[in-house]
This record gives sequence, C-alpha cells and structure tokens, in this order.
Amino acid sequence: MAVYSLPDLTYDYGSLEPAMSGDILELHHSKHHAAYVKGANDTLDKLAEARDKGDFSTLVGLEKTMAFNLSGHVLHSIFWKNLSPEGGGRPEGELAAALTEFFGSYEAFSGQLTTATTAVQGSGWGVLSWEPLGKRLLIEQVYDHHGNVGQGTTPLLAFDAWEHAYYLQYRNVRPDYVQKLWDLVNWGDVTARFDAARAAS
Repeated sequence: MAVYSLPDLTYDYGSLEPAMSGDILELHHSKHHAAYVKGANDTLDKLAEARDKGDFSTLVGLEKTMAFNLSGHVLHSIFWKNLSPEGGGRPEGELAAALTEFFGSYEAFSGQLTTATTAVQGSGWGVLSWEPLGKRLLIEQVYDHHGNVGQGTTPLLAFDAWEHAYYLQYRNVRPDYVQKLWDLVNWGDVTARFDAARAAS
C-alpha cells in the first residue's frame, strides 16, 4: 500500500531569502511538514488496525486526525511549489483575466487574499481556489488545515499563516510576512494548477 512521503524542494533552503530565511524554511519543511506526513501514515495504520479488529470506537478521532494531517501535507506540498526564488510580479493570460473577472482587478484580488491570510484566527491559511460547480475563483480562509472551505474546491495558491512559518523571522507581525510572500509567488505553478482545475471540472 502506498504511503505519503515528504516531497523534495526544487530550491535550496536559503534560496527564498530575504523574504523567508533558510533556517525557517528548513525547520518548516524538514520538521513541521514531515510531522504531517508521519501523522497521516500513522493514522492510516491505526485505521487499518481498527478495521482488522472490528473496533471502530476511535473512528471519529482518527478521521479528524487524518483530515488534519493529510490536509497539512497537501497544503504544504502546494505551498512549496507556489514559491520560487524567481517569483513575484503578476500573472498573465487567462489567469490574469479570471482574477479580474471574479475579483474586479488584480489589486482587489491581492488585497482580499492578503487580508484573508493575515486575519485568519489562530493558525491557518489564505487560499485562492477554483470552485468547479460555479466555475469560479474563490478566496478561502482555512482554519488549521481543513476547516471553512467549500466542498470540492481545488487550492491554486496557498499562503501559510501558521506561526511556525514566520514567527522566528517576523515575530508577531504577520502582515509583513504575508507582504513578502507576494515577492515569491510562482505564477507559472499557479497558472498550471488553474488550467488543470478548469480542465477537470
């Protein structure tokens, strides 16, 4: 049976400086993300054990733990690809047109995603998503890793607002960290996710 694994980064830990320090990126990737991968795999084992025993008394807690760890793994896997040492600027083509269509302008889009990320209560994410039923872009606040999102939405651009992503460098000034993320956005990756999500729906 396949297990989840920690993806390699396509850049060195120090490549996103000064926006994101190498020490923070290494800790974030090799410890925090790795913990979600391990948590998902461990929970799969516990679910299999529950099935083998026919004892589902712990199922509710295991399902919640699985959602937490798997969603953490998925969102971080997207986050690393969404960032690039050569990132920044603005999207072009159909993605740019869609951002204007659904948010009014690029400035309105970036303002909404910035606010969604900085204002998420506690730990969470700001996410640009594709919603296939309405065939539209949405901005969502993800609490922890898996709450407050539309069923069936596909994340395209994810901004991590957990304290472990920024606190050692930006202290409690989350807005400064979020502003720096815009300098790293890999619009090629976001565009590829946008195209794939639209084709799937």
